[in-house]
Amino acid sequence: MSNPYRQLLEPLHPNCKEKKFYNLLKMRDDRYAQLPFSIRVLLEAAIRHCDSFLVKKEDVENILNWKVTQHQNVEVPFKPARVILQDFTGVPAVVDFAAMRDAVKKLGGNPENINPICPADLVIDHSIQVDFNRWPDSLQKNQNMEFERNKERFEFLKWGSKAFQNMKIIPPGSGIIHQVNLEYLARVVFDNDGCYYPDSLVGTDSHTTMIDGLGVLGWGVGGIEAEAVMLGQPISMVLPKVVGYKMTGTPNSFVTSTDIVLTITKHLRQVGVVGKFVEFFGPGVAQLSIADRATIANMCPEYGATAAFFPVDNVSIKYLEQTGRDQSKLSYIERYLRAVGMFRDFNDPSQDPEFTQIAELDLSTVVSCCSGPKRPQDKVAVSDMMKDFESCLTAKQGFKGFQIPPARQNGTVKFEYCTHEYELCHGSVVIAAITSCTNTSNPSVMLGAGLLAKKAVEAGLDVKPYIKTSLSPGSGVVTYYLKESGVMPYLAKLGFDVVGYGCMTCIGNSGPLPETVVEAITKGDLVTVGVLSGNRNFEGRVHPHTRANYLASPPLVIAYAIAGSIRINFEEQPLGVNTEGKKVFLRDIWPTREELQAIERKFVIPAMFKEVYEKIEKGNESWNLLNAPNDILYTWNPQSTYIKSPPFFENLTLDLQPPKSIIDAYVLLNLGDSVTTDHISPAGNIARNSPAARYLTDQGLTPRQFNSYGSRRGNDAVMARGTFANIRLVNKFLNKQGPQTLHLPSGETLDVYDAAERYQQEEHPLIILAGKEYGSGSSRDWAAKGPYLQGIKAVLAESYERIHRSNLVGMGVIPLEYLPGQTSDSLQLTGRERYTIIIPEVLKPRMKVEIKLDTGKSFQVTMRFDTDVELAYFHHGGILNYMIRKMIHQ
Repeated sequence: MSNPYRQLLEPLHPNCKEKKFYNLLKMRDDRYAQLPFSIRVLLEAAIRHCDSFLVKKEDVENILNWKVTQHQNVEVPFKPARVILQDFTGVPAVVDFAAMRDAVKKLGGNPENINPICPADLVIDHSIQVDFNRWPDSLQKNQNMEFERNKERFEFLKWGSKAFQNMKIIPPGSGIIHQVNLEYLARVVFDNDGCYYPDSLVGTDSHTTMIDGLGVLGWGVGGIEAEAVMLGQPISMVLPKVVGYKMTGTPNSFVTSTDIVLTITKHLRQVGVVGKFVEFFGPGVAQLSIADRATIANMCPEYGATAAFFPVDNVSIKYLEQTGRDQSKLSYIERYLRAVGMFRDFNDPSQDPEFTQIAELDLSTVVSCCSGPKRPQDKVAVSDMMKDFESCLTAKQGFKGFQIPPARQNGTVKFEYCTHEYELCHGSVVIAAITSCTNTSNPSVMLGAGLLAKKAVEAGLDVKPYIKTSLSPGSGVVTYYLKESGVMPYLAKLGFDVVGYGCMTCIGNSGPLPETVVEAITKGDLVTVGVLSGNRNFEGRVHPHTRANYLASPPLVIAYAIAGSIRINFEEQPLGVNTEGKKVFLRDIWPTREELQAIERKFVIPAMFKEVYEKIEKGNESWNLLNAPNDILYTWNPQSTYIKSPPFFENLTLDLQPPKSIIDAYVLLNLGDSVTTDHISPAGNIARNSPAARYLTDQGLTPRQFNSYGSRRGNDAVMARGTFANIRLVNKFLNKQGPQTLHLPSGETLDVYDAAERYQQEEHPLIILAGKEYGSGSSRDWAAKGPYLQGIKAVLAESYERIHRSNLVGMGVIPLEYLPGQTSDSLQLTGRERYTIIIPEVLKPRMKVEIKLDTGKSFQVTMRFDTDVELAYFHHGGILNYMIRKMIHQ
C-alpha cells in the first residue's frame, strides 16, 4: 500500500531533484515545534514507513499528539535505520539466524528468506581478556590468546558475513563497539534509495545509548528483539515520556566528564527516569564536547532511562569534521536537519520544546567523584572516599555494606611477589583498569590520564608491581594520539601498557590475579578493590576477588593505583615522596581542563581517524587468514563446544497452539531486589566446580580450555548450565550467597541447573519470585534464553528492567508483576508453595490474572505484556517462532 504522506516528499536541494526527504514542516502542524527532538525522530520514521499495516496513520497522529498521548500508555511502532551488535550478543543472533534457516527449510519454506533486511553492523570487541599486562608485547600476546580461544567462533561469524546479506563484521582488534560506532559507523543522516532520513538504531548492548551523544537516537534491546528488527519488523514501544535535563553553569577546571556523568547518574536515579527518554538542553550543553556528551549518554542504562538524547548542533558537525567524515556528507547532514527542524542551538531558549518534566544541573556544582562499591549510581565525592569505604566495611551486608567485624577491619596479610614482600588489607587496590567505552572515547580524560602519568613519573612515583594495571583503548585512534602527544611511555612506566582493543575489565574479562595475591585475599577474607574507568561495578562482575569496585575517571584510576589503596584522603595525604624527599599530593600532578583542551586541539586531528578507519575491515591479518565456508545453510559440527544448533525450533509447527494455564509450578529461585542480568546470565569465567564445567569436562576439555561464558554464547548446553551460576546470587531459600537452590520435593540443595533439570525430568513447571528492578544491567538475551531452557514458565516480580522484560516476552516467558502495594512479603509468600497461574483464552495488554496457591490462597497480578504485538509473540511461543511463521506465510 502506498504511503499516505507521500505529499511531504520533496527535493532537499533544488539542483538534485532525485534526492528527496519527508519535509515534516509541510504538515504545518503547530504541535511539531513543541515536540522534544527525540520524539521528532520517532515521528519522521513513522511517517516514512507508514503503510497502513505495520505503521498506521493513527500511529503518526499518536506521536504528533505526544503532549497528550505520553500519559496514555499508547503503543507506537518504530523502525530504526540500522542495528548494531557486539560479538557476545552477535554470535547467538547469527546462531539463531542459521537455525531459523534450518527451520524454514524443514517447514517447506525458502531458507534464503531469512536474511537481515535492516542494515546490521557487528563489532567483535568482547572476546579479548587481560591475560598479559605490564609488558610491551602484552597487546600481541592477548590478541594471540583471543584467536586461540575463539577461532571457531570467529570462523562462524566470518561465515555469517558471507552467508547473510546486509551484515558488516568489524574484526577483532578494531576497538570497542560504541566508540567505533561514534567515530566511524554513525551516519547521523542516511542517504539511501534516493531519500534522506535521520540515522537511528537499536543495539544488542545496553550502552548503545552512547551514540545519542552525537544526535543519533539509539538504545539497547534484547538480542531477540534486535533479530526481529533485522528481519524488517518494527519495534513496538510505549510512547515514552521525555525528561528535559537542563544544564547551566561551567564545570571547574579540575572536573572531568566522568565526574559529570556520575553526578547525573545519581541525580536521575533520584528523579526516576526508568522507561523514559532523557533529552539534554540548556546553555551548559553547548560547552560540552561530543566526547563529553557521549560519556553522559553512555551511562543512560545506569540511570535507568531508555535513551539520553543530545540533538545535533554545530559542535556535532565539528566532531564529524574532526573524525574525518566526508565533506560532501557534512553538507547534506546539516542542510537536512535544518530543513526538518532537528538542528539545535542550545543557547537559544526559543527552540526549547515541551517536556514531561524538567530536571536541572548547574555544572559548577560538580565535584570530583567515584561510584561504588557495588552500584554505578552510588556516587561518592573523592574527598569522602576513605570515610565512605570504612563505613561500608562496618555496615550490614548490602549495596553499601560488607559487614566486617570491627576487630578485623585493620588487619593485614603479608605475601611475596617477585621475590619482594608486600601486604594487603581491606581497601587495597589490586586491579586498576583504564577501560570501557564510557571513557576511552574521550580524549580529554585519556590525555588527562597520560599527563597525570607523566607528572607522576617525573615526580618519582610508581605503582606496586602486583597491582593488575591495564589500558584497553576504545579504538586505534586513542593509541595514536597518546603516542603523538608523548604520554604513552609514562603510562607504560606505571604499568598502563595497551593490553587490547575491547571491553575487557569492564565486562569481567580482567584475567587472573597473581596467585599469591589471591591467596592473601582469601587468607584474610579481605575486601580488596578494583578501580576502573567503566560503567558497571556490580558485585562479582569485575573479578571474583574484588568485592569492592569503584568507577572513576582514567586519571583517578592512575591516582588510586599509585596510592595502592582506596583508604586515602588525597587532600591531606600525599601519593608519595619524590627524589628530593618532598611530599607529592594529587593536586600537584592533576592536569587542568584548559591544559587538556590545548593538547587535544593539537594532537586529535582528522588524519588520525582516516588512517585508522581506512583499514578497519581488513587490517587484522589473523582475521584475514580465517577460512569460512560459502554455504547458505550452516554445517553444524556435533563435536563443537562453541557453536551448537539451539533447540528452540525443534517442535515448531505451522499451526498456533492456544495458551495454557501454568499448573502447580514450583519456585526454582526466591530472589530479592536488584537482581541483575549479571546474576542471571552466564558471564565471566567458568568455575571449575560448576555444571557448565562438568559438561565441558565430559566433552574432553581441560579447565584451561574452558574460556569464558561470553565466548560460548553460541552453545545452549553451556549457557543453560551457566544460568544463575553467579557466585554472588542471593537466594532466600538458602542462608548463603552462591549459585544453588533447594529442590523442594526432596529438600536437597543443588546447583541451580541441576535442580531445574530434575524438575524438568519430573515434568514440573517452574517460576521465579523476585523483588524490584529484576533484570537490571546489561541487555543479555541469555538472561531470558537460559531460564527458558531451564523450564521457567513465568517470573513474578515487583518491577522489571525494560530490556530484560522485553527479552522474557521474546522467549515466551510470562513476566508477572505484583499489584501496587503488594510484595511477596505482604502476601506472606515463602516460595515453598505451588503456584497455578490462570491464563485466559482471550488476552489483553497489561491485564490482571489470578494466581492460586496449593495452600488455598489466591491473589491477582498484572501480566506484563504491554502491547498487542507482545501478545502476538506470546501466542506464537516467542518472537523467533512468530518471524519464522510470518516468513513462510509470505
